[in-house]
Amino acid sequence: MEKAYAAWRAFQDKILARAAALILIGCTLLALLEVVRRYVFGFSFEWQQDAVTFFILSAIFLYFAISQRHNEHLNVVLLLELLQAGGEGAKKAAEVIKLVALVISFLFMLAVVWWGYPEVEDSIKYASRTESLAFPLAPFLATLLAGFALMAVTMAFQIWFEIQKLRGRQVPEEAPVLDRMPD
Repeated sequence: MEKAYAAWRAFQDKILARAAALILIGCTLLALLEVVRRYVFGFSFEWQQDAVTFFILSAIFLYFAISQRHNEHLNVVLLLELLQAGGEGAKKAAEVIKLVALVISFLFMLAVVWWGYPEVEDSIKYASRTESLAFPLAPFLATLLAGFALMAVTMAFQIWFEIQKLRGRQVPEEAPVLDRMPD
């Protein structure tokens, strides 16, 4: 399982993170071009605002799984931190609560993907478009579902490792982001 997790992390770091970064760089350049075009030359294209908005969202969707892996998402951990400060029984309770929350979140992600798929199909069938009518909406909806599916894969690994941790086995730990950054 650890080899599969290492491959998953490599995929996230080498492909997903770079794809999201490239999309964000492209959107930033497009937004800057739009500012110059609008304020220097006095005209702009309606579609550029949609492009910047939807492509930035797509980059964020692709980054969901990486954020989940590093616990960089919005987290309410007050109860877990209080339990972690307690004795061994309280620490074990915190781990169980974390596992239950992960399982519920995993099932929620699967449900979103399951019930979201028909939305993508409908957006293709009815040719739904962005507000400027320049872009079909289906690729952005599909990217959202892909982001949730990738996040579910990350959660599946986390669930497995939480179970192993509860069994007293060693599991790979993610270093905090600041610890991974070069000096």
